[in-house]
Amino acid sequence: MAELALQPRLPVGAIGRKSLGWWGVLTLIATEGSLFAYLLFCYLYYAVQLDRSWMPGPPPSLRLALPNTIILLLSSVAVWAGERGVIRGRRGLHLAGLALALLLGTVFVGVQLLEWHDKPYSFRSGLYASLYFTTTGFHMAHVVLGLVVLLVILIASCLRYYDTRRNAPVLIGSAYWHFVDVVWLFVFTVYYLTPRVM
Repeated sequence: MAELALQPRLPVGAIGRKSLGWWGVLTLIATEGSLFAYLLFCYLYYAVQLDRSWMPGPPPSLRLALPNTIILLLSSVAVWAGERGVIRGRRGLHLAGLALALLLGTVFVGVQLLEWHDKPYSFRSGLYASLYFTTTGFHMAHVVLGLVVLLVILIASCLRYYDTRRNAPVLIGSAYWHFVDVVWLFVFTVYYLTPRVM
């Protein structure tokens, strides 16, 4: 018995941002960021090359898009609060931040679906419509994946799987969610704001 107590403990796993998962999500962000950069470049290229007739109507309305952007930004703040909560050992803040982010992200998806439904054009209506639905569709897929990640992290957090030292999945999930939010800022700027000044 005393012999077992003297042996060194096996490593449990990497901690925080020293984990392989952290570097993996940064690699994922870089590759997915390249995809979105390509899609946005395509839009800007055609917007400069073609006249206004390539758009099937006026610029997309800000009526739903602007509040939806604010909702997504607030979800990022909530995820950040949840991340701070687990790092500082404040369980209530951690759980509340993740739950609020999950709720706000779900609202974002609902509003985006409503906006798609209200469009006077479809995916096959032309070049502009195809680019619009492809870019916002890819973003929506990333949001849905992020919501699944947040849900899994929230369930694991409720089961007390994470603490102030062992919290790599929370940091990794937060990084992914912030990436999704930053991408939307670019999508919103390019598709909703630039047509008003070009």
